[in-house]
Amino acid sequence: MKKLGFGLMRLPLVNPDDQTSIDIEKFKEMADRFIERGFTYFDTAYPYHGGKSEEAFREVVVKRYPREAFTITSKMPVWAINEVADLDRVFNEQLERCGIEYFDYYWLHALNHERVEVIDRMDGWGFLARKKAEGRIRNIGFSFHDDSQLLAEILEKHPEVDFVQLQINYLDWESPAIESRTCYELCVKHGKPVLVMEPVKGGSLARVPQAVEKLFKDYAPDASAASWAIRYCASLPNVYMVLSGMSDMEQLEDNTSYMQDFVPLNNEEQSIIAQATQVIRDSIAIPCTACHYCSEGCPQQIAIPEYFNLYNNLQQFPDQRGNCKLYYGLLAKNHGKASECVECGQCEAQCPQHIDIIDSLKLVAQSFEED
Repeated sequence: MKKLGFGLMRLPLVNPDDQTSIDIEKFKEMADRFIERGFTYFDTAYPYHGGKSEEAFREVVVKRYPREAFTITSKMPVWAINEVADLDRVFNEQLERCGIEYFDYYWLHALNHERVEVIDRMDGWGFLARKKAEGRIRNIGFSFHDDSQLLAEILEKHPEVDFVQLQINYLDWESPAIESRTCYELCVKHGKPVLVMEPVKGGSLARVPQAVEKLFKDYAPDASAASWAIRYCASLPNVYMVLSGMSDMEQLEDNTSYMQDFVPLNNEEQSIIAQATQVIRDSIAIPCTACHYCSEGCPQQIAIPEYFNLYNNLQQFPDQRGNCKLYYGLLAKNHGKASECVECGQCEAQCPQHIDIIDSLKLVAQSFEED
């Protein structure tokens, strides 16, 4: 299997303000090209695109291709499980949404300390094992967003898992908050292949500072910034698959072009990545990946990821202040302003990046709401 997976979290939209308005025709074109180039791996989840990602996959891929032409993975939304019966109910709903009889890969979604307690109490691990024995799941595992100590405990207690999905990218490799390297090495130690999410860090590593762009272009003029990020992850020996949440045909064409016949990074390229990492660390103010977990439950309907993106753009490109303020005003017409945060904390509890969202929103308000 080729090492690039199609993440169905950032699909093209008919209405950019409505995550459920997936552009099915554009998605069809992208999926067709993906499969035409020999790729098969699609990754979806229960909450993606307001619950519409799995259904879109059914319409675009399942109804148009034989089962052997694709590989599909989805995830159990642990935060939606309130009683044991919910495990079967949600799983069966996902099978129906996707229009399939079994998942090739199925994860417990975004495990952290709180969700591990829930899944232990509900015997979610036993549930996965039973579904695998029934042939409803071919490979079981979990995606992970917490500290390495918890990951070590899970891997010790549950040797039955087949894979682990981790956030890995060159910017987070040595991050004390994400611990990508430490978590990766734990999976190596326990013999668990890794599937990589966020290799381009929510798109931020596709839009690198000019100094980094120059580093990349001086070495490989035709290679995109995203290609450096994805090849970095795919070059790790224990990585089985690298996911990319592709939003348009241009991104898909680029990703499949260099991953069709993948070549690992050489020593000189690794050195360039190390230089790029330092430059980017010095320029990114808020390390948001735009996963939207924070904003989905916001009582003020604040467009948190979008505001953070504008703030980061302002820090990197001060001369774009006028445009950034304009877009902030447009967003604020249909969403709560950053200053309207009530500091309930639900966003910070959901954030996989462990961002101090409340304090960061104050920075956004100072930058865009004060003259």
